Amino acid sequence: MKHLRTFCLLALMCFALGAFAQPAAKPAASPTPAPTIGAVIDAQIGIIEKEFVGAAEAMPEDKFNFAPSSLNLPGSDYKGVRTFGAQIKHVAAVNYMLWSAVLGEKPAVDLNKGDGPASMTSKADIVKFLKDSYELGHRAAKSITSDNIIAMVPSPFGSGQISKLFCATFAVAHGFDHYGQSVEYLRMNGIVPPASRGSN
Repeated sequence: MKHLRTFCLLALMCFALGAFAQPAAKPAASPTPAPTIGAVIDAQIGIIEKEFVGAAEAMPEDKFNFAPSSLNLPGSDYKGVRTFGAQIKHVAAVNYMLWSAVLGEKPAVDLNKGDGPASMTSKADIVKFLKDSYELGHRAAKSITSDNIIAMVPSPFGSGQISKLFCATFAVAHGFDHYGQSVEYLRMNGIVPPASRGSN
């Protein structure tokens, strides 16, 4: 009988401790609002911006004129390819062309048919040109809504019209195309792109 009473007392204590150990109920979280179309596009712009600006900043100033044609690799065909700096200027110029079209603005700089200003040669100026183009991109993305996303705008590439959606997203796709090329240029010069380093 004494053992039964001890057993019951222990069982009651275990039950009480278990009840007290239960975590307090969390208040119901308010549902996260659905992202806007502009926010989704803006996030994509942020991804390419981080990777492409990082690559541009990683290349030393004295290598901005590097092109693989200078390596004379057997069996290669790099004749006429852009230098590293020209790649960066081209991406920035096309960013301006496309994102200015979204906003209905005239580009603030001479885009030189997509090659960027011919007089711009220093690393600092080219990187600033690139960063400024992404600032324009963020502004363009924030202007896009479900009501205007398929609105047609004059094509920055010539005659005809294209949608704001195409302009906003093609700039991202185009940037990644040239990012891949810039990564190769960096690696040909013994530089690991920042996005490929261990901390990322």
